[in-house]
Amino acid sequence: MNTGLKITAFAAVLAATFGTAYGVGEAIDPVVADSPPKHKEEHTRPSPRPEEAGGHTGHDTPPAGGLQISEDGYTLDLQTPSVTAGQRSDLRFTVRDGGGRAVTAYQREHEKELHLIVASRDLVTYRHLHPTRAADGTWSTPVDLPRAGGYRVFADFTPAKKDARNLTLGADLAASGPYQPAELPAPSTTATTNGYEVKLSGALRPGKASELKLKVSRAGEPVTNLQPYLGAYGHLVALRSGDLAYLHVHPNGEPGDGKTRPGPDISFTATAPSAGSYRLFLDFKHDGKVHTAAFTVRAGGAAAGSGTPEGHAEDGHGH
Repeated sequence: MNTGLKITAFAAVLAATFGTAYGVGEAIDPVVADSPPKHKEEHTRPSPRPEEAGGHTGHDTPPAGGLQISEDGYTLDLQTPSVTAGQRSDLRFTVRDGGGRAVTAYQREHEKELHLIVASRDLVTYRHLHPTRAADGTWSTPVDLPRAGGYRVFADFTPAKKDARNLTLGADLAASGPYQPAELPAPSTTATTNGYEVKLSGALRPGKASELKLKVSRAGEPVTNLQPYLGAYGHLVALRSGDLAYLHVHPNGEPGDGKTRPGPDISFTATAPSAGSYRLFLDFKHDGKVHTAAFTVRAGGAAAGSGTPEGHAEDGHGH
């Protein structure tokens, strides 16, 4: 690509990234990156409101996270708003309180003070990162995003303050370079990653808690010796297509509780805030390595449909 085209492509990326609703809306983990198919513009549009989509939220539906940069007096201050695709960069950010002071005390959840998720706007590239915090409250982590385009950064944390609740704040990130947008991968109940096959059963329902069960196998044999990872046998992140609303998904049971087995099944309970398409990312650990399997599902319609197995994590990016 010549220089003129590169500049045009980067400008398009910035326009797409920063044109979204900014205020509303020491380890590197695996990347989930499928080959980008032909672009469809509808995947850049926000998801419809629940009433427009025919869904409902219900009284017990937890609010979607990650759509706001500030909540409950806390703000995500992303100090690295842009990186270059394909190049290792240092991602730096700070969580600030209502007085603008950097937060330096957090509650530990799943063995970490803060969990950082980076996902591309088309939900094809995904990373679960574990940043380190300096004494002044600045968080940093190396990141290497393989594709140019718009990304969303999610900080999932609970301040170490009495009665503080868990928050997920989100901010936009741009990765410069030749831009080739992708469409959302097709729904499927099967995903493959690094020689493992993961099957999904259950349905994601709008406004109603439901069980999602994922079964891990390798070479046709069920994996019955999964290893604990961040205090669980698996971690599941769900993001809504369009606005990238972040769902809090909780594992059912934990290692050492006397009833939760180390595979092949990993169970979660989740509630979708509205009807629509969602992307699920499962992290699990086996033979000393963490792997990520990805699925596209539909809430408020059919459960995850049959389709070509998709979703993988690249080797060489250990947690």
